[in-house]
Amino acid sequence: MKYKDYYQVLGVERDADIDAIKKAYRRLAHKYHPDVSKDPAGEEKFKEIADAYQTLKDPEKRAAYDQLGRHRPGQEFRPPPDWGKQFGDAPFSSDDIDLSELFAGLSSGRRHAGRQGGTFKMPGQDYEVTAHISLDDAARGATVDLNLTVPEYDEHGRLHRVERSFKARIPKGATDGQRLRLRGKGGKGFNGGPDGDLYLNIALHPHALYRVSGHDLYLDLPLTPWEAALGAVVEVPTLGGSVHLKVPPGTHAGQKLRLARRGLPKPSAEEGDLFAIVQIVVPTVLSERERALFKELSDGSTFNPRGHFEQEMRNEARTS
Repeated sequence: MKYKDYYQVLGVERDADIDAIKKAYRRLAHKYHPDVSKDPAGEEKFKEIADAYQTLKDPEKRAAYDQLGRHRPGQEFRPPPDWGKQFGDAPFSSDDIDLSELFAGLSSGRRHAGRQGGTFKMPGQDYEVTAHISLDDAARGATVDLNLTVPEYDEHGRLHRVERSFKARIPKGATDGQRLRLRGKGGKGFNGGPDGDLYLNIALHPHALYRVSGHDLYLDLPLTPWEAALGAVVEVPTLGGSVHLKVPPGTHAGQKLRLARRGLPKPSAEEGDLFAIVQIVVPTVLSERERALFKELSDGSTFNPRGHFEQEMRNEARTS
């Protein structure tokens, strides 16, 4: 028969413990799952991974496998003369038998009486889906309905696609890009294996007013030139309703005015902040009176917003 290096198949060391073997199997089984893998040889790899796991997860089968010694993968070999007496009830012939068949047959021997040959527990597949929610949903929490078509094993171990419906609770304060785990809501396990998990990737719909960064919100705050220059009290919308914000005199464009704890809730029972970003807005249509007032301000003001241009040019002239 031809030798198969089951440790190499799973990518583990020969002294790997059972937890490392299980972890490697789950990762590879999900990667080469026939309904997921794009690899043309994925189905054959999936079977080989299952054979390796079935042998190495069982202490007695693993001991029997280790007794075969080390050979090159694909190398023809014969078990030691007393191997069959040590690990089986009856003599066997290694002619025209596959290594996986040999170890599947061991499960019907005296050490495994009453167990079905060739069965093994297989964990269910993890699923991942994007949950699109509004900013109000993120602020208050929400329940979303999810309808998925997923691959599952039937009682005979065959894969087929089934419709699954879920109700998932999104906690308040969920943030864009957050990944939520719903234990046991993934694919059904096979032969008593645990069910997989369902992962929700949170995606927030764009909002007409707010930009989101973690639990903080950003809002463009339009101000007139006189509100920015003289100061004012303006009404600002928040997720909890409108509030009054005091704009200090001399506020400039781009300045951030903070409204504490007016952002999204945090897991710590606190809230993020809301930042109002000042935008100076100039009227595009002026009445005669407004035009006259702007002209009066222009004639009487000594303010020069480009004064630093002139200072820099003088500095360059002195050094040239």
